[in-house]
Amino acid sequence: MNLSSISEACHVIGICGGAVGGSEAAALIAKSGSIAVVFEQNMRPYGKIEDGLPRWHSKLRNKEYAKIDENLSTPGVVFVPGTRLGEDLSFSSLSNDIGLSALILAHGAWRDRPLPIEGVDRFIGNGLSYQNPFVYWFNHYEEIGFSGENFPIHDDAMVIGGGLASIDVCKILNLELYARALGDRGIKVDIEEMEVRGIPRTLETHGLAVDDLNIQGCTLFYRRDKEDMPLENVRNPSAQRLEKLKGTRAKIMDKVIRKYLVRFCPNAIPVEAVEKDGRLDGFIFQRTKIVDGRVLRIENTEFTTRSKQIISSIGSTPVPIDGVPMEGELYQWQNREEGRLVDGVYGLGNVLTGKGNIVESRRNSKEITPKVVDQALASPKIPADGVSEIMSLIRTRWDTVGYPGEYEDWIASKPPAA
Repeated sequence: MNLSSISEACHVIGICGGAVGGSEAAALIAKSGSIAVVFEQNMRPYGKIEDGLPRWHSKLRNKEYAKIDENLSTPGVVFVPGTRLGEDLSFSSLSNDIGLSALILAHGAWRDRPLPIEGVDRFIGNGLSYQNPFVYWFNHYEEIGFSGENFPIHDDAMVIGGGLASIDVCKILNLELYARALGDRGIKVDIEEMEVRGIPRTLETHGLAVDDLNIQGCTLFYRRDKEDMPLENVRNPSAQRLEKLKGTRAKIMDKVIRKYLVRFCPNAIPVEAVEKDGRLDGFIFQRTKIVDGRVLRIENTEFTTRSKQIISSIGSTPVPIDGVPMEGELYQWQNREEGRLVDGVYGLGNVLTGKGNIVESRRNSKEITPKVVDQALASPKIPADGVSEIMSLIRTRWDTVGYPGEYEDWIASKPPAA
């Protein structure tokens, strides 16, 4: 976009994050007649669609890429890549100093929620891994020139969690295990094709049974039972709808168990780390029961499970940023329904809801953004000299990252790695 064309007094709303929620907000703001400036921390704007959604979701990924591209190509949207909030630009500068009409935080939740076991994080990289870097590795490790963190794949791995992301971690582990075992027999299989067909059917195609490979597979440990897993959700369901929902959740998990040979241990919560030779070697678990919707531990039910590979997948939280008020591990919202963090600063999508669901992020953006626009339009327009200062800041960022000013040209020059 030609910044010189933005010279008159107008409303300018900044957005940190250009993926599902952020791009949706940008398009809505631009269509309202205001300028939307999208500060994206990566060179490409696709966020967890690219890095957190396992690579077998290629059709969904391409569909979402196209929607994000369409939104960010809307006239009135200014894209600023390679600009991370809290590092390249401070929160105070965007929320106060440069004079934006409003600021929207839509940068997602990239920080893995820590396992609530004292001292366990000292084993990261030494028996313990977290979901986000593990899935990132799976999506990118085959790319030419990949230099990120590498993860071994061990049989009998342990996954702590209970949502769709946890199931994806389990699927990655078992698909990798069986693909490598088949490779050792001279049989090359495509993991994405095996995800579609399932592991047993893939083995049958090659004249093999599950028992022939002597693989244990990973185990998913969940503090509730499978009908309580957040695999299928409805807002404010009736009692009858909730019972049906529980049946649907159980069917989803049963299918995962059959199709991907995942083992499942319900009503179990890790309470203490087991160390061996300086590594995390497992956990002491305690059985749980559900009373009035709450998870309660059952006394004298401890048992120990050991594993060479343990992955925690208990959710993600927003990255702490200097100046952003916190409440524990989450941002402290003045008004969650309105998405208001502080006066003039709002949030939407995963950073607000804590849900990495694409549909939920888009819905939330469509709910919050009009409220932000109404608040911004109720204030005076930014004077022309103030608009000029904002455009100057954008030009500086563009020069720093080498952005040419046209979104379509930039994306064409930044294809996914081969």
